Amino acid sequence: MDEKYRRAVDAAAIFSETDLNGRITYVNDQFCAVSGYSREELLGQNHRLLNSGLHPADFFAAMWRTIALGNIWKGEICNRAKDGSLYWVESTMVPVLDDATGRVHRYLSIRFDISEKRQLLQSLQWRVGHDVLTGLPNRAFLSDLLDQALEFSRHENIPLAVCMLDLDGFKAVNDGYGHASGDRLLVEVAKRLRDIVRGEDVVARLAGDEFVLVLRYVRDLPELCAALNRVLGAISAPYTLHGKDINVFASIGVTLFPHDNEDAETLLRHADQAMYVAKQSGRNRFHLFDVSRDQEVKATHQTVERVRQALVAGELRLHFQPKVNMRRGVVVGFEALLRWEHPQNGMVPPREFLPLVEDTDLIIDIGEWVMDQVLSQLHRWQQAGQGWPVSINIAARHFQRADFVDRLRQLLARHAQVAPQMLDLEIVESVAIENIQHVSACLQACQALGVQFSLGDFGTGYSSLSYLKRLRTQTIKIDKSFVRDILNDRDDLALTTAVIGLARAFGRQVIAEGLESLEHGELLLRLGCEVAQGYFIARPMPPGEVPDWVAGFVAPSQWQMLGQTA
Repeated sequence: MDEKYRRAVDAAAIFSETDLNGRITYVNDQFCAVSGYSREELLGQNHRLLNSGLHPADFFAAMWRTIALGNIWKGEICNRAKDGSLYWVESTMVPVLDDATGRVHRYLSIRFDISEKRQLLQSLQWRVGHDVLTGLPNRAFLSDLLDQALEFSRHENIPLAVCMLDLDGFKAVNDGYGHASGDRLLVEVAKRLRDIVRGEDVVARLAGDEFVLVLRYVRDLPELCAALNRVLGAISAPYTLHGKDINVFASIGVTLFPHDNEDAETLLRHADQAMYVAKQSGRNRFHLFDVSRDQEVKATHQTVERVRQALVAGELRLHFQPKVNMRRGVVVGFEALLRWEHPQNGMVPPREFLPLVEDTDLIIDIGEWVMDQVLSQLHRWQQAGQGWPVSINIAARHFQRADFVDRLRQLLARHAQVAPQMLDLEIVESVAIENIQHVSACLQACQALGVQFSLGDFGTGYSSLSYLKRLRTQTIKIDKSFVRDILNDRDDLALTTAVIGLARAFGRQVIAEGLESLEHGELLLRLGCEVAQGYFIARPMPPGEVPDWVAGFVAPSQWQMLGQTA
């Protein structure tokens, strides 16, 4: 090599020459400095002297094959210094050809020390996947680790537990001793968790005082419970901060794969849900995720969404059940009852879908749709020269809204041609007594608009006289559970008699629902109840059938005879 070029390379890089057998024939000062060997120790030695053992044999075989063919090789190599330490170099291997023969007769190696760059890169990579405070895998790295563990468990058919752990009492430590002390506590918690789990298990920190454990090779539920109890014991042992012993506890939510056969993200969410159940149940405990209960919740959610679609698609229908005055033999009104005309399942009764939506805001949308439909139907009957008041059941969630009265006022204004007195809103007794002050004020505000009110299911709740006094509904409905058995149950007969007496005493109308036979009607008339509804009179019917049914209705003669003798 030209001496001028060699001096330039010597000054800038780690430089060496080897013969065709890999024996070192020349090294510069930088080579000696970084390797720790003297020039005398290196000359004549094979380059394998610097082998770190980190590269596989085929790595070097490919390198030597490249340069032996007269091509330049470039790459990063890890070497081992004389003192055993490792260092990385960016190496360029150049074959030198003989001028006379044109064959390779030696190799030049130009290297640059990149150990510092590699350490920085490794540090950055570590930080990307680890929590700096505790050294545990973070959320990003946990995702990869959990995916790998799940893949192995599926392939080997081995159960796997995913646990979400949250500290109880950590906030008090942060507030009372400062964040630095809180950090020291988290470091100690991480150490205890690492010490107690097996080497193949995973401990990760998500954020704050939330940790995740992935427990592999869980043979059965007793083994899992034993492991979790050991974790709870380790976490609850006292910690020393500022010379004082303090205690924190853990709430753990756990889900078990493959019983909970979901992906990594879903398993973490299920463990999180179970953790909140554990926390609500008290500290220092764990809770196992209930897969069957979650399936029920999903099914309920799917049903709610399907009912929402039914409302939008116009699949909901109203049927009307008549209320008659048995003594006079006349129809005095109707109750609007919801049905779902399902495209595949036909007419679905309300008991099969309404209970699932009563605790959602969908019940409010349905309630307002029902009121709007009833007012429209009242207008159509009115135009045909017919008119019967119609009652509507109002759900608790709907009636208890702060804007119920305002929205009712707007609805009535859109149907100004219908007298508000034709609309009767029915609330059940249990709803009325939940917040008697609000319900009473709301009821009076609605009545000021002209709307009528009924108190349904009377007798099934507290039935307090003070409630009856404050809830000034026009009508009281005797619950069908009492009416059904009044012929053979003395208690139900006594309750029905008492309700009728209360209605009279307070100047309220009374209606019996669930009338099932001629004899039921006769007994009710003797007790002083003249108005009733039930299957014996008529089943709920579509609005188009109402006029003809009313025209053809004739009350049993026995009822009319009782009316004449009353």
